Amino acid sequence: MTDRIHSEHDQGVALLTVDAPKSRNALTLDLSAELAAAVARAEADESVHAVIVTGAPPAFCAGADLTALGKADAEGLRSVYAGFLAVAGCSLPTIAAVGGAAVGAGLNLALAADVRLVGPHAKFIPRFLELGLHPGGGMTWMSQRILGPQQASAMALFGETLTAESAVRVGFALRFVDGDHDALVQAARDLAAPTVAAPREVVLSTKRTMRQTSGLTEHAAAVDAELAPQLESLAAPAFAERLAAMKARISGR
Repeated sequence: MTDRIHSEHDQGVALLTVDAPKSRNALTLDLSAELAAAVARAEADESVHAVIVTGAPPAFCAGADLTALGKADAEGLRSVYAGFLAVAGCSLPTIAAVGGAAVGAGLNLALAADVRLVGPHAKFIPRFLELGLHPGGGMTWMSQRILGPQQASAMALFGETLTAESAVRVGFALRFVDGDHDALVQAARDLAAPTVAAPREVVLSTKRTMRQTSGLTEHAAAVDAELAPQLESLAAPAFAERLAAMKARISGR
């Protein structure tokens, strides 16, 4: 079986699956480049409103290919990062459907998504300390942003592993899905359904604004940042159509 990123665009969602079962979905340089290309294709496909990233069971992603990692210079490391950085930089909303171990670069891949859903066998394993390896790819920044300094320190400085249950408890994962891989992916599709139903430009502009406002400290600055894109959406035909439909529903009650 050839290792690959399986990409499926269906019903407004791009489902991207790291499919390298013999290596537990470890990211080779080729797979990382293929994942980055798959993300770019999803962004270019106007029928796609959201991206789900997962791994072929039983793992999510066992990290970077150790042979490639051991030989890497600065440019090589950036090639290792390319896949999960493409997810982190994706202009579309992203969901990581984590059904197994997410280790090292696989942890980074999960961190890169906007939202994480976990199945019963999910685990988040830093493994950097165990290898005597400094974290890379922005792991220290992503983990502190999502988890806060104490839990991020527990993982980066003390090698703490998160189980599915503890990931939900500390706010790393949005919710636990008690089922198999298909149930996990379906839960991710269900989560994406309102995004799929919304106008694509509103989805894109909302994510852009969330990135812009995430570092702000003043409420007034966030109001200003949201003003122009909200005015654009108010002027769009989609809003007028949806507003009229909602008024008709309300008046028909």
